[in-house]
Amino acid sequence: MRTALFLLFAALLPGQALAANQVALANDVFVERVSTDAQGKQRILLEEPKVVVPGDRLVFVLNYRNAGAQPADKFVITNPLPAAVRFADAGDTRPLVSIDGGRGWGQLDQLTVTMADGTRRAAQPDDVTHIRWAFQKPIPAGASGKLMFRGVVK
Repeated sequence: MRTALFLLFAALLPGQALAANQVALANDVFVERVSTDAQGKQRILLEEPKVVVPGDRLVFVLNYRNAGAQPADKFVITNPLPAAVRFADAGDTRPLVSIDGGRGWGQLDQLTVTMADGTRRAAQPDDVTHIRWAFQKPIPAGASGKLMFRGVVK
């Protein structure tokens, strides 16, 4: 299901603007539900998010494909996090995150937030405003892949 909760911005570093249009992006959002069968075994189900309530876990999936004839070099995908969603995790992909509306970037465990009194505290998942994946290797022509992250409805 395509949804307005998941906004994407894809860009290349300066000098790479032509290739940006060659990478096709598609996104989906699912609600993660736990179901228990008659034998008591739990299974995780991904369902269409018809209705979400605070505490629901969402899975955001981004599929990308280089539709061009050339490798897409220095490709970057930036996702603003919906205001109603708290960042939870991004699996083992370790994307960069922003806690200031996309102005600065880093690993969550390396960022700090300045408090009103001038003191600093470690950044928390609630502080994340954007998520970014910067591809370290070119995406070969015709290649595709999938990225994901989880969030929790506030």
